[in-house]
Amino acid sequence: MLDAPEQDYAREPKVPRRTSAAPKRKLRRDFSEDFADDFPEDDEAPGKRRSQGLRLRFRWGMPATKWGKMAAGFALVVLAGLCFGALLLVRDSVMHDPRFFIQSASSIEIQGNVHLTRDELINIFGEDVERNIFYVSLAQRRAELQQLPWVEHATVMRLLPNRLRVSIVERTPVAFVRQGSQIGLVDASGVLLDMPQHGDAHYSFPVVTGIVASDPLSTRVARMKIFEQFTSDLDSSGEKISEKLSEVDLSNPEDVKAVIPDNGKDVLVHFGDTDFLNRYRKFEEHLQEWRSQYPTLSSVDMRYERQVVLQMQQGAVAADAAGSASNATLTSGASMAAPVTIAAPPVATPAAKPHTKAKAAAKTAASKRKHAAKAKPHRAAAKTHSRVVTHAANSRYHSSQVVHP
Repeated sequence: MLDAPEQDYAREPKVPRRTSAAPKRKLRRDFSEDFADDFPEDDEAPGKRRSQGLRLRFRWGMPATKWGKMAAGFALVVLAGLCFGALLLVRDSVMHDPRFFIQSASSIEIQGNVHLTRDELINIFGEDVERNIFYVSLAQRRAELQQLPWVEHATVMRLLPNRLRVSIVERTPVAFVRQGSQIGLVDASGVLLDMPQHGDAHYSFPVVTGIVASDPLSTRVARMKIFEQFTSDLDSSGEKISEKLSEVDLSNPEDVKAVIPDNGKDVLVHFGDTDFLNRYRKFEEHLQEWRSQYPTLSSVDMRYERQVVLQMQQGAVAADAAGSASNATLTSGASMAAPVTIAAPPVATPAAKPHTKAKAAAKTAASKRKHAAKAKPHRAAAKTHSRVVTHAANSRYHSSQVVHP
């Protein structure tokens, strides 16, 4: 070793630094070639390989041998069987568990019933008492409930562990309807309903005719739409004019007829199929005038713009005007208050001093006319239009006969 470092070392020769004659500028490098796809034509890009399918890789990998694969498959089958058996065991325990049995009818909760009694609804669930709640078919019970005429919509739910909840939406009646010899109800959809046997429900509806149970539901729906349009048009002014109606005849869709009481007497009014409120206003305005002239007025036809056809009760025309006809036509261009003229029917007068044979023939003819006059009321009765006025507040029947020409 040297006791002291060497003093002199070989120094690098000082050479002047070489500089470029070009001006100073930053060097730029084109990296586009570095990121270019440098895959051979035979190989596919990684993205294309990934899009062909998803490969799953197990952590421990698939068994490589044949027997290993068979053992893995057998283990999967055994595991699936154990799971299925466990589900069956749980299901069997639930189906036989007493906690899930409907103990009594008190376990069935009923909501929304007003016209239907609880007993009528519980009868549908009679087979479900003391039965497992999971064996109750909710769809079948809901369909059975909606078959009841008063039920419009029903919902059945399970309340675990052992209760059922039934929610009912009942139909809303809008009018009375004659069902044979009885008076029933009908809703806006044309469904015929029986009068409720319990409760304090009171109705004040007109009696609708032209709705028959034998008609298809589509026909009844169409006629009830006409009734709804008729009543809504009358009540559009704010007055409850529809409450004044005793009967509405919907048998002819082109002519809605209504029976309107007036001082204890009924008047049949033809409203046609449009402009119901305006025609009612005209009828109401001139009714007292017509009543003063014709006390036996029974029918008024308001379907025409410039005339109103009045009709009297059969056999009572002579009380209004001696020798007058039973039909009267009012023609008014500017005003409907014009007088009504009634044409007198021709009256047969016997010839003066008839011959003996002529006198016998006249007696025979008079006898025939007499018998025809007696039979005429019976024929007229076949054309009688009978009306029934029924209200819940005053359940009474009033019938009057009108012979249509």
